[in-house]
Amino acid sequence: MYEDRIRHPGLLSKIMSADEAAKLFHNGMRVGMSGFTRAGDAKALPRALAERALQDPLSLTLITGASLGNGSDGLMAEAGVLARRMPFQVDPVLRGKINDGEVMFIDQHLSETAEQLRSGNLAAVDIAVIEATAITAAGAIIPTMSVGNSAAFAQQATQVIIEINLSTPLALEGLHDIYIPQTLPGREPIPLTRVDQRLGSTAIAIDPARIAAIVITDSPDSPSNALPPDAETQAIAGHVIAFLQGEVAAGRMGPELLPLQAGIGTIANAVLHGLIGSPFSNMTMYSEVLQDSAIELLDSGQLAFASASSITLSAAVHQKLMDNIDHYRSKIVLRPQEISNHPEIVRRLGIIALNTALEFDIYGNVNSTHVCGTHMMNGIGGSGDFARNGQVSMFVSKSAAKGGRISSVVPMVSHVDHTEHDVDVLVTEWGYADLRGLAPRERAPLIIERCTHPDYRAQLRAYYDAACQRGGHTPHILQEALSWHTRYQETQSMLAAQ
Repeated sequence: MYEDRIRHPGLLSKIMSADEAAKLFHNGMRVGMSGFTRAGDAKALPRALAERALQDPLSLTLITGASLGNGSDGLMAEAGVLARRMPFQVDPVLRGKINDGEVMFIDQHLSETAEQLRSGNLAAVDIAVIEATAITAAGAIIPTMSVGNSAAFAQQATQVIIEINLSTPLALEGLHDIYIPQTLPGREPIPLTRVDQRLGSTAIAIDPARIAAIVITDSPDSPSNALPPDAETQAIAGHVIAFLQGEVAAGRMGPELLPLQAGIGTIANAVLHGLIGSPFSNMTMYSEVLQDSAIELLDSGQLAFASASSITLSAAVHQKLMDNIDHYRSKIVLRPQEISNHPEIVRRLGIIALNTALEFDIYGNVNSTHVCGTHMMNGIGGSGDFARNGQVSMFVSKSAAKGGRISSVVPMVSHVDHTEHDVDVLVTEWGYADLRGLAPRERAPLIIERCTHPDYRAQLRAYYDAACQRGGHTPHILQEALSWHTRYQETQSMLAAQ
């Protein structure tokens, strides 16, 4: 019945329900699940595990590529399935459990997870659960809309459960490039020198004997929740374009720019969308995620090729991609995230990294993860992989939040994910600050005047002037450096009383 999807005849007998497959899990197991930013994630097993745990308590360590869709993280967290979770998440229910201390969350650079599993720094995965379009005659797994850490999980796990998703077209075969770095010591360089280059195979090789179960599903990925551009994100895009035009004028880039990377989310998606109709052409992307803007740039003809680990789209753009997959397959490649985010390749290709900040301070330190320094939002994701190693590292943010009650530019960030050493350009709707080659005392006035919301500039000027009176290479008043955050906690506003 499923011979076009399960081409290894010996594996047809492994088909079972998700509830039956859930019985293979035991307390304390380490589970690797496919899924990267709501794409290519297992659909049936998370729900089956949650339902099982409500009757028979089950506690697992769950490792993925990035976030899961379909509310899976929340379902498993609510049912008590998740004891430990890594390396990234976006689910509000799970986020609450993490911040309450009920789930231990390990926030990790996305390039590192597979490497740490391979080296033994993280204990081995017991079971891998991987969504697939099909299984080849040799038993290899053809992924769906993401690769993430699936190849590393399949390589290591004692047992592998495959979810065959009938909603994905068989024409996805050929979209992927599965390359696994050699083990240490004696590892050779990863021989990737062009964005459109392929290094490996189109499927994840595995010994069919380790496939313990095959579950049939027919559920699409969760659609992207990125919002359309607004006046502020359009202004941010305009400033990014102005900066890039300056780089071209200075001779540091050609009109095709250097390969682009953009983080997940509304602002980064809107900024890339702003490149449509810009003076740049024949651009390429080497990123971790492709959002709607990447497909629209391909359609415009300005983007020639896009490499990533995942494709996360709105429902309408997802349908367009599926309906025209033969056309797009020659313009897109999906790789394991340890390749899409690999520091060696990011540095070699000279990536323009565009990521989002929760807040940044007057010296260029960036907080991407923690509200008021304590409460986790989603995780650092791949932003650090690109920010530290890219040719140009840009962080974007709206200058204020919560109706103007929170300034995204503060005296000192409440949590540091990206130090001033890894940040080149900061952008808000008010302008951009190019920090390259500037000392801390040169950075602060530029950030205050070009990036800060007008309602907060006088406060920041006063803080900086007073800090300079104290002296120091990086002037601060330690008693006041986090006072904006404590004021918000006490009054629900960072604005000082008039």
